[in-house]
Amino acid sequence: MKILITEKIAADSVQYLLDRGLQVDERLGLSQAEIEDIVEPYDALIVRSVTKVNKDLLSRAKNMKVVGRAGNGIDNIDVATCTEKGIIAVNTPEANIMAAGELAVGLAFAIFRNICYANEASRRDDFRRGRMIGNELEGKTVGIIGLGRIGSIVARKLKGIGMEVIAYDPYISTEKFERVGAKKCPTLEELLVASDLISFHTPKTKETYNMIDAPELAKCKKGVRIVNAARGGLVNETALYEALKSGQVASAAIDVFDKEPSYDKEPGVQKYSHPLLELPNFVYTPHLGASSHEANHNVGTAVTELVAKALEGELVAAINMPSCSGNMSILKPYASLCEKLGRIYFQAEKTPVKRIEICYRGELADQETGVLTLSVLKGFLSSLSSERVSFVNVRKAVEDRGIEVVESKTTHIKRYNNLVNLKFLTEDDRELSLNGTVFGVGTEVLVTFFGYQMNFELAPMVIAMQNEDVPGIIGKVATLLGEHDINIASMHWGRKPGSGKAQSFIAIDQPVPEEMVDSFTSIPGVLRFTQLDFT
Repeated sequence: MKILITEKIAADSVQYLLDRGLQVDERLGLSQAEIEDIVEPYDALIVRSVTKVNKDLLSRAKNMKVVGRAGNGIDNIDVATCTEKGIIAVNTPEANIMAAGELAVGLAFAIFRNICYANEASRRDDFRRGRMIGNELEGKTVGIIGLGRIGSIVARKLKGIGMEVIAYDPYISTEKFERVGAKKCPTLEELLVASDLISFHTPKTKETYNMIDAPELAKCKKGVRIVNAARGGLVNETALYEALKSGQVASAAIDVFDKEPSYDKEPGVQKYSHPLLELPNFVYTPHLGASSHEANHNVGTAVTELVAKALEGELVAAINMPSCSGNMSILKPYASLCEKLGRIYFQAEKTPVKRIEICYRGELADQETGVLTLSVLKGFLSSLSSERVSFVNVRKAVEDRGIEVVESKTTHIKRYNNLVNLKFLTEDDRELSLNGTVFGVGTEVLVTFFGYQMNFELAPMVIAMQNEDVPGIIGKVATLLGEHDINIASMHWGRKPGSGKAQSFIAIDQPVPEEMVDSFTSIPGVLRFTQLDFT
């Protein structure tokens, strides 16, 4: 597997990928066009905030399976196109939040106390401190727009130095406001008119782009101060320029412009200008929100672990997957079981399916089971489609084939703590069911198989054999396997009362060669001989 890294991450994070046997190419400082020219052979792409993982790039990423964003935001990733192409998109929303929050607080101190201006003036031999007088933060009101993870950190730190904290976030519960200690503003306007400092901590979306424009700035207190260490474009930069010149905004500090410069080019090579950079009451940091040694380590470690696990087929928390708020210690082993159960159908049957019903019984009914359903469907399609399917596009791929997917839950269960029940409704109106559960660590058990009662621990390679319910057949099959040096790991068989048939499951150490299958099906009484591959 080949991984392309286009922006700087910690060296030990790169080493982690190399230690996993992955091929890594660090190509830093490339233009967007240069990245698009080289991306085709790579299985994964790791970026930070500059590389645009857009439709043009993704159309040329023919082998791409995973895109990893080392950081919190996703505005530089076209998640919809990733989903359409079955590309898993991951980010690290927790890894750099402290660095981002602390930078916002640092910028607030800088513009209240004129720290940057004083430093620059002193280096020009201007020590007239009377021109550098600032204001204290204690006793002032900070209005926080967006009370998520980073906004909550900023609220806590500024409250700790004596600021009154108010916040506007229509998507956060009242309980969260109370826990953070922030007064809830029902409208943005209420926050604007009351704040001495406004700090942004919201993603860039259609709703938030230029959410503060000239009319909104006019509603603010005269002399308000503004910090944006979130995303470029939340404040209209032309309107901010005019407000800084007029004094409506006393000072502003921004970590992110709407259109950003290159962060790798040397002075003299860089061709970038912005009117705000000409103003003495404006402070700019070149997208340093996540730029601490601790954050670099955290985001690098987090994103490389996610990318490596996704490439290896493990279930990971992805941007373009259903949220998984359940207990992963319960869900993860069942995700593996569900994928195996889904893989059984088209290895054992050929009739097209028109409906798949999935019922989660027992303790699983109290969990968020979306990822388990995706696991079933991924296994189901793996034997049907030559196209690459992943958790992010598998449901749509199944439904595009005209197959209805129905999920249900019930806590009612008799013999087990948990049970996954699959029912396949075929186009010839048959119902074929599978049940499975997990015992202990790594013990996945097939409980029923198409009407036969089983208690079989799934193995990487299994023979599923239907035979007449008469003595001697199992012995003949076992003998034939031994003659071909195929070792039996375990064996189980079950009956369907009144049918005169039995179902045998035999775990073997290596597959039966295709040319040998006829010798098994020719044994008198063997009705069906199927190999199930779970590797």
